[in-house]
Amino acid sequence: MRKIVDTYLSVGVVPLIILGLILGVLTGWLVPSVGASLGILGDIFVGALKAVAPVLVFCLVMSAIAGYKSTQGETKPIKSILILYMMGTFLAALTAVVASFVFPTEIVGLTAQTAVEQSAPKTLKEVLTNLLMNLVANPINALANANYMGILTWAILIGFALRGATDTTRQVVMDLAGAITNVVRWIIAIAPFGILGLVASTVAKTGFDVLKSYRELLQVLVGCMLFIALVANPLIVFLKTRKNPYPLVIACLRESGIAAFFTRSSAANIPVNMNLARKLGLNEDTYSVSIPLGATINMAGAAITINVLTLAAAHTLGIEVSFGSALLLAIVGAVSACGASGVAGGSLMLIPLACSLFNIPNDVAMQVIAIGFIIGVVQDSAETTLNSSTDVLFTAAADPKYSA
Repeated sequence: MRKIVDTYLSVGVVPLIILGLILGVLTGWLVPSVGASLGILGDIFVGALKAVAPVLVFCLVMSAIAGYKSTQGETKPIKSILILYMMGTFLAALTAVVASFVFPTEIVGLTAQTAVEQSAPKTLKEVLTNLLMNLVANPINALANANYMGILTWAILIGFALRGATDTTRQVVMDLAGAITNVVRWIIAIAPFGILGLVASTVAKTGFDVLKSYRELLQVLVGCMLFIALVANPLIVFLKTRKNPYPLVIACLRESGIAAFFTRSSAANIPVNMNLARKLGLNEDTYSVSIPLGATINMAGAAITINVLTLAAAHTLGIEVSFGSALLLAIVGAVSACGASGVAGGSLMLIPLACSLFNIPNDVAMQVIAIGFIIGVVQDSAETTLNSSTDVLFTAAADPKYSA
């Protein structure tokens, strides 16, 4: 058994994930009944990631701050990472607005859809209030509900409090963080089986026909995300590091993006990003804070989704959108995206807020949400790939190892 495990691990996770992807597509397509049954493998994998991620973030952040020892002349890149996050999200929002004007699209069957009852924030004030209240949430509830803003707040406070503790106490905290990290590595090792189950189940249940009617809308959405991932983000990284950004971009898309595409959750992908940051040799004191923070506020893909679907609804209803209104939408979309939940479909719940800028009725906005869930098998997967891989990309770009 030991030899089998060693052989399995020696192949590497990424090649095995690609193999699992191919087998999943073939199984779901050719034997749908088996593909649907294999969905349990995907549920187990995603469930394990979601379960361990809050504990991992809490322990790593607390450990990093409690054991942090400043070095003379050392730079603190968190501020730079936050600036990169904001730049990337706003640029994505602006790109979505421009693309929606250049390639105006309409949503098929929008007015015929039945309104979907959802609870969504209706004002920017409500979004910001929710974010602030999440900061002071009960720490136990924050861990149970994967509230990463709350988890970060309490981990930072407890970490600073532990800096005055004995060396033995701080070492116990660091050992606990190391143990949780090992558990994460074990979970990541079964990723190929999880991907196999997720893909087989998705293809078996939805097939490919459901996406044909929304082809043009998906082309604009995915096109914007590809532009940000392969053009805009590399340009930002180049301006920061003055080095060829593409080796780092490709590494992040390959090792973080593939997993994010199928888990469809920035929160669930935090352990994968932590593992990648460690492999890249980044500063653990930095990435243990920046990556969970990025899963909460670095939402370029969400900004694209919010803006493209909102403008598509406006085009469908024949609403004239001025340049000033579009620019305001880009700003609101970027800020609102920071309030998007790091779970599958989180950005869709902020569409009513953006639609309100053009006086689009709330019941119509709810129909847009419903359509968003229909195309989510592609849209949400691509969105999470962009969001999550960029967390590591910008963290690496601000690390002294890469930055100029």
